[in-house]
Amino acid sequence: MQATATVLVYSDDAHTREQVRLATGRRPAPDVPVVEFVECATPAAVLAELDRGGIDVCVLDGEAVPMGGMGMCRQIKDEVFDCPPVLLLIGRPQDAWLATWSRAESAVTLPVEPVEFASALASLLRRKHLQSA
Repeated sequence: MQATATVLVYSDDAHTREQVRLATGRRPAPDVPVVEFVECATPAAVLAELDRGGIDVCVLDGEAVPMGGMGMCRQIKDEVFDCPPVLLLIGRPQDAWLATWSRAESAVTLPVEPVEFASALASLLRRKHLQSA
C-alpha cells in the first residue's frame, strides 16, 4: 500500500476545509494510508491540481460559491481523464439525488460529522487502492 494518499478539498469556506481536515485526522481508518491535503478555494485551482495529477480522492463542497461542488464534480467527471473518486459535501440529505446526477461516488451532509465522513473517505481510498492494484 502507498505511504500517503492525497486528498483534494474544494470549498470557498476555510471553515469547511478545516472541518474536513479535522474529521480525517492523520488517516480516516487504520487500513488506509496517511492523508495529505491539497486545499482549493476556486474552481480554477481544482482544475489546475487535477491537471498536475497525483490526487487520490476529491472532497467537493456542494455549497461552494461561485461554483458548487455538484457542478464541479460533473465537470471533472466529463473533462479529467481517470478522474479520482469524489466525496460530495451536501447541504441536506434530500440533495443525495443531485449527488447521483453529478456522478459523485459518495456524499455526506454538512456540517461534517467526523465518523460518517471518515468512513466515507476511507471507503473511497480503499476503492482507489483496489483499482490501482
